[in-house]
Amino acid sequence: MHAMKLETYEAGKSFGDFRALDGVSIKVAAGTVHALLGENGAGKSTLVKGLIGYAPLDQGAVMLDNREHAVDSPRTAHALGIGMVYQHFTLAPGMTVAENLLLARGRLPWRIGWKKERAELTAFMDSMPFRLPLDRLCGSLAAGEKQKLEILKQLYLKRRFLILDEPTSVLTPQEAQEVLGLVRDLAHQGELTVLMITHKFHEVSAFADAVTVLRKGRQVGDALVADTTPDLLASWMMGEARIAAVPAPRTPVPAEAPVGLHVDDLSVQGDRGEAAVSNVSLQIRRGEIVGIAGISGNGQKELVEALLGQRAPSGGTVSVNGMPYRGTRAEIRARRVFALPEEPLHNACIAGMSVAENMALRDFDFDAGRGRRRWLVDRAGMMARARQLIAAFNVRPPLPQRPIGTLSGGNVQRAVLARELATGADVLIAANPVFGLDFKAVADIHARIVATREHGAAVLLVSEDLDELIELSDRLVVIAEGRIVYECAARDADRAVLGRHMASHGAAHPLEKAA
Repeated sequence: MHAMKLETYEAGKSFGDFRALDGVSIKVAAGTVHALLGENGAGKSTLVKGLIGYAPLDQGAVMLDNREHAVDSPRTAHALGIGMVYQHFTLAPGMTVAENLLLARGRLPWRIGWKKERAELTAFMDSMPFRLPLDRLCGSLAAGEKQKLEILKQLYLKRRFLILDEPTSVLTPQEAQEVLGLVRDLAHQGELTVLMITHKFHEVSAFADAVTVLRKGRQVGDALVADTTPDLLASWMMGEARIAAVPAPRTPVPAEAPVGLHVDDLSVQGDRGEAAVSNVSLQIRRGEIVGIAGISGNGQKELVEALLGQRAPSGGTVSVNGMPYRGTRAEIRARRVFALPEEPLHNACIAGMSVAENMALRDFDFDAGRGRRRWLVDRAGMMARARQLIAAFNVRPPLPQRPIGTLSGGNVQRAVLARELATGADVLIAANPVFGLDFKAVADIHARIVATREHGAAVLLVSEDLDELIELSDRLVVIAEGRIVYECAARDADRAVLGRHMASHGAAHPLEKAA
């Protein structure tokens, strides 16, 4: 059997006086999928960093196929056959898909025989349940496509033990089924063993054989998946059987409610000059959440960038509350159009700057009291305001001077939302807003998005998670090949119908509305 058995015995790790991992012993049987659950800060990342050699454990032992090994570096882990797909991408954006796959091998000859390599890469790609163009630049890939390439890299390297960190966070249900189905089948065929970090109970139930739950650095649950329930897993994770629900939406938005965001016949070009968004028209009323569903890479990224002024549209117009809007910094502030973009640590923050400085990025040079620009940065005012926002949005740790890049994903999201919603929003654009977050962080971010809607904002929610879209949205639209092809009320959404339209290709795509 190619798959490898992995065990830890009393694994532990300290950072100064803080005990991040304390006496964790898990057994991952060869040829199985083993789920690892836990909130942010539970010790999951510390454990897997120890297994992959980035932060070697300072207590306990790691055994592979019943032999103890010192995993003291990533190079050692790779040599032992341990690979990992990280939550944050590790791709070279200026290189193609083919070049990234070859680069993953580490050692390459001084001259690459591309004819032979391309034939092998093509054969490899043909054997996968999803494909990416070998000549596509990674920098132009959407988040879901980047996640798929990360998984493809590890499969290409033939790892014997694969750690997946939130592998389907930005994948559609169809893609998630394909990816996890492939991984599970490979595991059950004895080709590899999988340790999967996830926050989705249905993924655990459908694809994992066993599950381990960590809380506050300790192992609090370990069982075969068949012997568990979602409520049991939730109680192990958080010490409570139920997770706080998102506030129920109010009554449907009346048809006569004023339009907050109006997109009219908008077209946007992609990085290679192709038509990424074609003649999209969309109206979002004040007090309404409209969700955009679609397979990643169908124009969502370009649409969001155009609405945020990060990419110039090639045609069409946008208006906010009836006023022209072109996404300039002055218009964003005047029209109160704010955003929680995809991967905010990379797209909405400067990682090396403090939380306070990041919270001031919108208006550090503007004196609201006098209605004009200021020429000196008010450092004391910046820190005082940051403390207020940190308290109001529950950012942890509550240290405004701490570099934002050292915060957990959920707390980065909270900090960005605090900045964006501090003055109230007329339009909120959220793109994959809970990517890779734990249950409590997801519930918190979702509740704040709903609260923004309740205060009368027009909310555009772009996500590859259908559950998230159906739960939060008042109305759903499907985007395929850069066009809006289907529309329905969220309460009437049928996953099979949505999936069919999301997967549609090559048609003229006339807009279809649910009956």
